[in-house]
Amino acid sequence: SLFFMIIYILRHAEAEPIAASDAARKLTLKGNKQAVRMGKFCWEHGIIPQLILTSPFCRARETAQHVVDELRNVELIEVPWMACGMSPETALKELKAYAAFDSVMLVGHEPDLSSLIAHLLGMRDSQSIDVRKASLTAIELNKLASGAGVLQFFIPCELVE
Repeated sequence: SLFFMIIYILRHAEAEPIAASDAARKLTLKGNKQAVRMGKFCWEHGIIPQLILTSPFCRARETAQHVVDELRNVELIEVPWMACGMSPETALKELKAYAAFDSVMLVGHEPDLSSLIAHLLGMRDSQSIDVRKASLTAIELNKLASGAGVLQFFIPCELVE
């Protein structure tokens, strides 16, 4: 069977530095604006994943919700494995459950996302990848495996107006 998936990788937008816990950190005013802007950008450019998977941490969930609000009919699922500390191997293993979808967006955290991008592109380490807040990366996969990815684009939030 021919497998194909585009993975859109979105880092959460700017969050408050301090909260009751790391998981409880909310988006700042700037962060909310960044997330809405990325959502609008996706809508305007036809970047509409079939499914959005988000970290349960507040700042990621809020970022994902803004994107969903702009994209209208996209299902949002909170998955515990996307919380801080996700390994690329875990992400690939968990994504197998979504293999029927041809486009999935992941909303999560650093350094997990740069590690995942490096892993998908077959890079030895992630030091040459800087995933800034609210930046959007697209990787095309013909199988769920390390090195199987082809980078389609990498867009920092500042370039999205």
